[in-house]
Amino acid sequence: MADTGEPSAEERVTARLGALRLIPVVAIDDARHAGALADALVEGGLPCAEITFRTAAATDAIGRMAGRGGILVGAGTVLSVAQAERAVAAGAAFVVSPGLDPEIVTWCRDRGVPVYPGVATASELMRAASLGLGVVKLFPAAALGGLAMLKALAAPFPGMRFIPTGGIDPTNLAAWLAHPAVLACGGSWMVEKGLIAAGNFAEIARRVREAMARAR
Repeated sequence: MADTGEPSAEERVTARLGALRLIPVVAIDDARHAGALADALVEGGLPCAEITFRTAAATDAIGRMAGRGGILVGAGTVLSVAQAERAVAAGAAFVVSPGLDPEIVTWCRDRGVPVYPGVATASELMRAASLGLGVVKLFPAAALGGLAMLKALAAPFPGMRFIPTGGIDPTNLAAWLAHPAVLACGGSWMVEKGLIAAGNFAEIARRVREAMARAR
């Protein structure tokens, strides 16, 4: 394919996530809440969401949120190519998986879909690099050893960027984001399942605003 000089989808999405610095990781039980959740995220200054395949409502929620416009919607906890297919067909702009599955990575990259698989070891990082990836998810970030682990893994891979997820909260967000290898952080405290189920979108917007202030 000829080089048009235009940034690829991966470059555009990665740049957007890097500018936002924060990815709300969402588990939603009722897709009817997706529109109001998107409104709350946008109101809070964070027009982005990773809708995880931890609930049966994920595909529908991705479709509803992506259809709203004005928000970058990805699919998380993607465990198979079949889930990746459903997510992308519903409108997901990127795919995140908890581990490194070469089949998912290859399927996404063959179709120009940005994909950020999870890694926890140097061996997985080497595999990710061999697959042509420049950004990976570090998961579960806190349980793996926190910032000390990130620093140890990042040192031999100077070109790799990370999205730490798992154990990120308001008390440690700024420290994670201060590391130059961190593109953005994933977190769920802003969009807790209980708040979504209760329809407390004002509190979600408040938490998002507070998180964005910390991120900046």
